[in-house]
Amino acid sequence: MYEDKGSDTHKASTENGDPVTTLDVGAKVCVRNRFLGDWTTGFKVAEVLPDGYRILRLSDGQAFPDVFAFEDVRRERRQHPLREATGSHLDRRH
Repeated sequence: MYEDKGSDTHKASTENGDPVTTLDVGAKVCVRNRFLGDWTTGFKVAEVLPDGYRILRLSDGQAFPDVFAFEDVRRERRQHPLREATGSHLDRRH
């Protein structure tokens, strides 16, 4: 049902006609926490709708029934810690 089409962006319009750049189905994303305002990883776009995205949780493959506004979803940009850097979670010497 949810197919991985890559992570390109496209232009769309919201209901009030404002242009929005949208992500393709399958793009890995971060979602803004509605209560704390911080961003959480581990999701992908399951469906693009006129008013936002339907989101799928990667850990168990469950899709959320809610529609997430375009501004509450952004492409995931993982930062890889430096190997051998003291304090990095990949530094196994300490």
